[in-house]
Amino acid sequence: MNQESTYVALDIGTSSVKIIIGEMTNGSLNIIGVGEAESKGMKKGAIVDIDDTIQSIRSAVEKAERMIGMSIKNVIVGITGNHIKLQHCHGVVAVSSDDREIGDVDVTRVIEAAQVMSIPPEREIIDVIPRQFIVDGLDEINDPRGMIGVRLEMEGTIITGSKTMLHNVLRCVEKAGLTIADLVFQPLAAGSIALSKDERGLGVALIDLGGGQTTVSVFEGGVMHGATQIPIGGDHVSNDISIGFRTSAEEADVIKLEHGHALISEASDDDVFQVTEIGSNQKQEFSQWQLANIMEPRLEEILTLVAREVDRLGFDNLPGGFVLIGGNAKTQGVLELARDVLNANVRISVPDYLGVREPHFTNGVGLITFAHRNAKIQGKELRNGITDHAPREEEPKRDRKEKVPAQRQEKEGPGLKSRVSKMFKSFLE
Repeated sequence: MNQESTYVALDIGTSSVKIIIGEMTNGSLNIIGVGEAESKGMKKGAIVDIDDTIQSIRSAVEKAERMIGMSIKNVIVGITGNHIKLQHCHGVVAVSSDDREIGDVDVTRVIEAAQVMSIPPEREIIDVIPRQFIVDGLDEINDPRGMIGVRLEMEGTIITGSKTMLHNVLRCVEKAGLTIADLVFQPLAAGSIALSKDERGLGVALIDLGGGQTTVSVFEGGVMHGATQIPIGGDHVSNDISIGFRTSAEEADVIKLEHGHALISEASDDDVFQVTEIGSNQKQEFSQWQLANIMEPRLEEILTLVAREVDRLGFDNLPGGFVLIGGNAKTQGVLELARDVLNANVRISVPDYLGVREPHFTNGVGLITFAHRNAKIQGKELRNGITDHAPREEEPKRDRKEKVPAQRQEKEGPGLKSRVSKMFKSFLE
């Protein structure tokens, strides 16, 4: 295992927290570890209980560490939410070297120049994503290093977020004993592996059917034009089942996963299951057809809201159609229902890597591949995610809290961490 190119992605979702460990070798990714734990401190994509979120992160980390027999220290954190804003940016600099050869310093300077704009005090820059470099008028350059020129330009997208929302996520990650290797806008990362180059060029909508919310991202001309979140997701489907069958939320979620169907017309009367009535030990018997009568209206509502959001973003016709990811994309019949409601081409994207061939792992895998490529373009260091130390053992809650500051002090280093500290210095004061 090449630890210098092994990265760890942290996907904090409403239903589950996922850790994915990947090794990059000659530009290709190999998944070597996965950890998943129930998410207890999130609601509708936002943190509502910091302590529960910290415990969920630790649980996922410990499962992944046991799988690889090593300790995780640096993570690539996915950021999402309606507080994230995308804005076009443009930077121009003169090539600094005497021989006019463009190097890492020039790329860094032009990216910094693109960030010189007025940002509201309650917002902070998360990242700058280069779309193209221009050397002396020659455009559509992916990497200008080594080229000869006098004037270097960069056109890209600047991503900003709410300081409050970012602070809560970063606080949870650090209190879980981890160090941040990079911050990545999650829909952008997911789109980098879930969508083909042709789809991103023609125009396509990426739909993340999550537990607490549904994320809609629109791409056209090879770039993301907008992203928004609908505060309705799979948890609402489970809640409907819980009310309809008078059972607990936990059992309703299991029923949805094991017997759920999104189409009433395709559901079976022969698929029969028993449900424990809440408040008693009595069991009732229901069929998949009865379950579909509860699920289809809610899923249809979600997809109708998706179509409305795409129209609101200004895209009434997307030649690339719609691509579904997320845990609820696994529901039987959801693909056919989406085609009927959206009246367009629809497909489900699954990461083509051993061990993560499920649509709900798309975000985590995308975080690794996107962060690695973006770091290479910007010429910045992306620190490896694991260490030789054996995985940390389960500790009492009080002991772990006392040890976190010491662990964090050992793990801190130059680069993004110092930028994050500076990011929140004024905010915390």
